Amino acid sequence: MQFDIAIVGGGIVGAATFYKIQKRNPTLKLALFEKEEALAAHQTGHNSGVIHSGLYYKPGSLKAKNCIEGRHELVDFAKTHGIDHDVCGKVVVATDEKEIPNMDRIFDIGTENKIEGIEKINADQVKEIEPFVKSIGGIWVPCTGIIDFVGATKKMVELALSINPNSKVFMGHEVSSISKEDSFSIIHSNKGDHSSKYLVFCAGLQADRLAKKDGVNLKEKVVGFRGDYYELTEKAKGKVKNLIYPVPNPDFPFLGVHFTRMTNGEIECGPNAVFTFKREGYNKTDFSLKDTADALSYGGTWKLFFNNMSFGINEYRRAFSKRLFLKTLQRMIPSLDDTDIHPGRAGVRALLLSQDGDTRDDFRIEYHGNSIHVLNAPSPAATASLAIGNYVSKEAEKHFSLK
Repeated sequence: MQFDIAIVGGGIVGAATFYKIQKRNPTLKLALFEKEEALAAHQTGHNSGVIHSGLYYKPGSLKAKNCIEGRHELVDFAKTHGIDHDVCGKVVVATDEKEIPNMDRIFDIGTENKIEGIEKINADQVKEIEPFVKSIGGIWVPCTGIIDFVGATKKMVELALSINPNSKVFMGHEVSSISKEDSFSIIHSNKGDHSSKYLVFCAGLQADRLAKKDGVNLKEKVVGFRGDYYELTEKAKGKVKNLIYPVPNPDFPFLGVHFTRMTNGEIECGPNAVFTFKREGYNKTDFSLKDTADALSYGGTWKLFFNNMSFGINEYRRAFSKRLFLKTLQRMIPSLDDTDIHPGRAGVRALLLSQDGDTRDDFRIEYHGNSIHVLNAPSPAATASLAIGNYVSKEAEKHFSLK
C-alpha cells in the first residue's frame, strides 16, 4: 500500500503526531506502524501517569515550552474526550536543610516558566495537603495532575482514523529496514512492505536503531534505564492523597522516588533508575545480548557510570532491597513500615546518551532527506505529546512542502 506519510511508533508521541498531521492535512493518506499488538506498550504504558507542570525544565528549552503548552492541551483533550484524569496538584518537599538551595532554584525555574499557582509553603502547610508527610517545607504545584496515558493514546489514533478512512494503522508490524525508490521510501516489516512518500519516526527505545536504518549518521546511542515501582497496600493508601515528590538532586539526572495516586486509585511509589540489560525488559533479570553489547560498547555509557558511580550503586542496591527502598520512602513519610508496600510494575526510560555521558539533553528532532526523526523524547514527553505533535506536523509541512 502507498501512503503520503508513514509514522513509525505507536506510543503517545507517535499517536499525537499521527493525529496532528491528519487533523492539519485531512486529505493526506497516513499510516501508523507499531511493532507490538497494542498501542502504548512500552514507555507510554509503563510511566507514572503524571501530567507534569514544567517545573524542572530550563526556561526556553523545548522541554519547557512543549511541556507547558502540551499540558494545557492534554487536559483540554482529556476533558473533551472523557479520558480519566485529575488535576490534583503535587507537593515537592524538602526533608533536609541541604535541599533548600536546590528547592529555591527549582521554584525560580518554575516562576520563570510561568507555572501557574506555584508557591513556597512551610511544613505546616505541607501537612495540610499531605498529613503524613514530614518535611521542613516545600513547593505547592496545583497544575500537576494524573492521567490515563494509554487511553489518551488510543483516543488520538481513533480520532485520526475518523478524519480520513483511507489512513491505516498496522499493529504487529515491526519495521526491519528502509529502502529508497525514486521519490518513495519502502518500509520493510515482518508482515510485508509498504511505501510512503515521507516518514516520521517516533520510535522511543528503538529511536537510534531506526534512525541508522534510515541512513542517519547518529553518533549517540539510546541507553535504557529501568524504573521499579512499589505500591501501597490497602491499609496504607490513606497516607497519600495525591502526588508527593522529593527535591531532586541536581547532580543526578532523574527526579527521585515519589508517591503517585494513579487514576485507578492505586498509590505507586517510585521509580528508581538502574541501567537495564534489555531495552524492553521489565523484570530485574531480563537480558538481551544485543542491547547489552550495544550499551556497553558505547563510551558514553561508561562515562555516565563513572560520573554517577555512587548514585548508580545506591540505585542498584535499592532495586534489590525492599528495606532500602522503604528507607527512601520513609524520608518523606516516616510512618510507613514493611507491611505498607509491595512490589509493583516497572518501566524503562529511553535516553539518547551523549558521548560525554550526559543524559540531560533537550528533546531532539532531526531531519534526514524525506524523514523526520524524534530522537530524544524522555519525560515529560507524554505530557508534551500533543505539543510535540503540533511541532512535528508544522515541521512536516515545511520540510515536506505539504502546503
